[in-house]
Amino acid sequence: MTVVRTATLLGVAAEAALAVPGVTGLQPRLSRRLAAAAAPTPTDATPYGTAPEAGVRADRAPGGSGWHIEVRCVLAEGRRALDVARNVHDRVEAAVISHLTALDAVEPVTVEVTVTRIATRYDGA
Repeated sequence: MTVVRTATLLGVAAEAALAVPGVTGLQPRLSRRLAAAAAPTPTDATPYGTAPEAGVRADRAPGGSGWHIEVRCVLAEGRRALDVARNVHDRVEAAVISHLTALDAVEPVTVEVTVTRIATRYDGA
């Protein structure tokens, strides 16, 4: 049986979400943002000093069968949030299933997309 690494799933999901037109970034949960702020050397390369994967959470589904993926998106101004969120959902689900299939570890996948904010063209982040 192939071991599925959560960190790899986070990267796959983040890459798929960021490829969706209208997604300007992924926003980490408050706990990740606080941890990054407390880090001794925050990087200026990414918002909040965290990697894009910080805006994605992957947990084993209850009962241990399958995965639950949560994606927290920042959207571009002028886009319909519902359309972009549906597109993120579909692309992340397809990417994660494809990744699991390549590892011969096919399991059910649920995806939850949360739009955290709409970035205006005047936003610095």
